[in-house]
Amino acid sequence: MSDRAWEGVELLAALRQSAATLRLHVDEVNALNVFPVPDGDTGSNMLATIQAAVEEGAGLDGDDSSLAQVSAAISLGALMGARGNSGVILSQLFRGMSEELQSQSQLDGASLAAALQAGCSAAFSAVAKPVEGTILTVAREAAEAAGRAAKREKRLEPVLSAAVEAAAAAVEATPTLLPILRQAQVVDAGGRGLELVLRGALAYARGEQLSLQAAVPHEIVFPAFEALEEDGFGYETVFVVTPQDEARLDVIAIRNQLEELGESVLVAGDDRAVKVHVHNERPDEIIAYGLSLGTLSRIVVENLDRQAHERRQGNGDRPSETAAAVEDQAAGAGRSIAAGPGVVAVAPGDGLERVFLSLGARVVRSENGVNSSAGELAEAIRATGCQDVLVLPNHPNVRLAASQGGDLCPDQNVAVVATRNAAEGVAALLALDEDESLAGNAKRMLAAARAVHTLQVAEAVRDARLGRRRVRRGQHIVLRADGKLLAADDERQAAILRALQGLKSEPELITLYHGEGSDDEEARALAEAIAAAYASTEVEVVEGGQHHYSFLISAE
Repeated sequence: MSDRAWEGVELLAALRQSAATLRLHVDEVNALNVFPVPDGDTGSNMLATIQAAVEEGAGLDGDDSSLAQVSAAISLGALMGARGNSGVILSQLFRGMSEELQSQSQLDGASLAAALQAGCSAAFSAVAKPVEGTILTVAREAAEAAGRAAKREKRLEPVLSAAVEAAAAAVEATPTLLPILRQAQVVDAGGRGLELVLRGALAYARGEQLSLQAAVPHEIVFPAFEALEEDGFGYETVFVVTPQDEARLDVIAIRNQLEELGESVLVAGDDRAVKVHVHNERPDEIIAYGLSLGTLSRIVVENLDRQAHERRQGNGDRPSETAAAVEDQAAGAGRSIAAGPGVVAVAPGDGLERVFLSLGARVVRSENGVNSSAGELAEAIRATGCQDVLVLPNHPNVRLAASQGGDLCPDQNVAVVATRNAAEGVAALLALDEDESLAGNAKRMLAAARAVHTLQVAEAVRDARLGRRRVRRGQHIVLRADGKLLAADDERQAAILRALQGLKSEPELITLYHGEGSDDEEARALAEAIAAAYASTEVEVVEGGQHHYSFLISAE
């Protein structure tokens, strides 16, 4: 295997091996979290992104297995399935590599080096302010090492081996470049994940395949974005279309035509391959239109009316007010493009979902703490039916996916408001002015988000040092929205009260969103303690249902 150049089939097999390798180490990568809180998910996000890429490539017909076609499918799958910042950066690496490989029939040492360099450039371009000591550094070092190796060696395996060695060295060096990693005594999680991806590909090149029976990526089930059409919209039709011969696809024209044929339309890709998602009563019309454009693959047709009925039968415990709000949203999902602004908000729990729905936002659920993907966010943006859309990611690790989701909707104007948690998202949404411009709203909503003090309470999952302070595993820690440690104590209430004492002025309103690991009784007791300490402060208790954090607190 090491002396052979790869065609499309081998590239896809190597990516499967990469996914398998990453899966075996996913807990290790997740644990490389600079903060000792339980929401470390870099490994899971990168694995979900690769899983989507593998599934897209695997869906190609046998006749569509050239290197260019497979790499394009991998790029499209990663683009749509990208989760978390590291997943988005990984998807951009794949995008740049795919663009470079469109003119190649085989992947050898030279073309691999060129592809890695193109992928590295695309990834750096996707980040507004690249930071050294991250996955970007590892990608650059790997690409540069591959380039040097390709000058003296034409075979694929030596070039890939040089990239892996450089990636490993770069990962080990990340704490010297990023003080927060050095302080936490960990290497960069995204960089380690990329190293494992490259190692998996190298293992395949050397014929050192793992036992994929226990590690095949499609065995992992990640929560998908649930379409909110409780009343049903006929059929959901999904497929990938590739043009015939030298033809090229017009993404905008395809989207416009499908808007006339159905609802909840999502069209993503480029002139070489496009993924289509649409709801209507006549899936045959959608498929016929697709066939007029080129060759179809990955065709899936689902009966939404039946799914909606089954969901209603199985979700009897869903709060009625949430169900009603969801159905209200669904009723408007197919309306024509309106001026807006529409709002998409990521909600990490049932209670917070109800809050955002009550304020008029379209909600994307972050199920079980898994970050929302770019494709899920794009679908929600399209479903607002608005020309102007504001996205509240409500987590630093969702911001890049939100931006990528906006890029997948070129016929809408999308602005991402960089909210760092759901409490900031609520404050931002309350500041929305329907008469203001999109840019004006984005500015005023971000200002409103930053104007509130937000605290996140979690249990430390390991011993760690944050700043000049050490925390022990099992202690309750209170973090500011920017990650600064405010308090740590063996007793949760004591930690929270100490953190609140650090506020510069007495707040007028404190809202307690209780989530995983706490309940309403504890929240009420905490509210009483706060009210006793701050006589003029109003305290509200809301069921948030958020994962990882027992309390999310806003003070204003």
